[in-house]
Amino acid sequence: MARNSVTPTDAGCQDVLGARLKALGFTVENLRYGNVDNLWAKRRGDGSTSGADPSPVVCFAGHTDVVPTGPLEEWRSNPFVPTIRDGVLYGRGAADMKSGLAAMITATEEFVRAHPTHCGTLAFLITSDEEGPSIDGTKRVVETLSARNERIEYCIVGEPSSEQAVGDTIKIGRRGSLSGRLTVHGVQGHVAYPHQAENPVHMLAPALVELTSRSWDAGNDFFQPTTFQISNLNAGTGAPNVIPGELRARFNLRYSPVQTVEALKKIVEDILVKNGVRYTLEWYVSGEPFYTPPGKLSAAAVESVKALIGKTPKLSTGGGTSDGRFIAPMGAQVIELGVTSTTIHKVNEGIRVEEIDLLHQMYAGILRRLLA
Repeated sequence: MARNSVTPTDAGCQDVLGARLKALGFTVENLRYGNVDNLWAKRRGDGSTSGADPSPVVCFAGHTDVVPTGPLEEWRSNPFVPTIRDGVLYGRGAADMKSGLAAMITATEEFVRAHPTHCGTLAFLITSDEEGPSIDGTKRVVETLSARNERIEYCIVGEPSSEQAVGDTIKIGRRGSLSGRLTVHGVQGHVAYPHQAENPVHMLAPALVELTSRSWDAGNDFFQPTTFQISNLNAGTGAPNVIPGELRARFNLRYSPVQTVEALKKIVEDILVKNGVRYTLEWYVSGEPFYTPPGKLSAAAVESVKALIGKTPKLSTGGGTSDGRFIAPMGAQVIELGVTSTTIHKVNEGIRVEEIDLLHQMYAGILRRLLA
């Protein structure tokens, strides 16, 4: 946490992790794409060094990059000087997600020392590009692994998935994310002569009402309904007497597997055309939805959590995207289990130390159930 690893900078974090893993007998590979550092490490329980990795391949996945600090004067302590106050560890990345990385490493150390000839293969996939564009990080590593016929069967992503207490929620999927960059074309003019102009704000308004009030779908048993949100809307010159000639908007659709990207694009564009909007539109897909049906991995996680906190965690697909979206298409079962998310990306980000200790025990319990 003391390393200033604002995305996409790793700042040597992966060297720290790699050294701990090498000491346990992991082979560690550093994969750098563009300005992004990635780490792929694995340990075969049977000690072999050639041929296919013994099954199952259980992978911890996470990221060393963090978001910018925000106003430094609003932090009670230096965000890159980890500080414990009243049982809470403060600093950028405390919750998202360097505490998760620490728990992964220490749980693995405990497990390997107790089970040096464990079943299957233990792996780590760590990137410095999760908080950024997510182009040269996990996505590229997965492409490399797939080209080499390497596989991941079970993947535990250490994102801060819990809501009120560590272990109360396990993510078993995420909705897809489809974004649009919309430009509405009008004709600039004087507000006193609207017949000589064409106001793009007025043009978009009826379509925007329809888009924002639309019931896109009902979701399904595991996914929330699709949602549409405007994130940016800009028009005008700043002068009060000028009709703008152009409007720019950014919007996002979070969607479940009941939808397809092409169907969503068509609905949006049909609404714009129907309302007479003159526009250009650029589309971006930042993640397809993924879902891991209850199986051996989620069962091991639920049992491990319940044994420690005495409660059965909720299985959820809520929230934003994660790098699990790149790993699931390999055919892997993917879950997300981490500390609570209440302070992520905020000033004075912090996490209770006891949560990190509990997460360590949860991870160790999962490894015992899958590989011992």
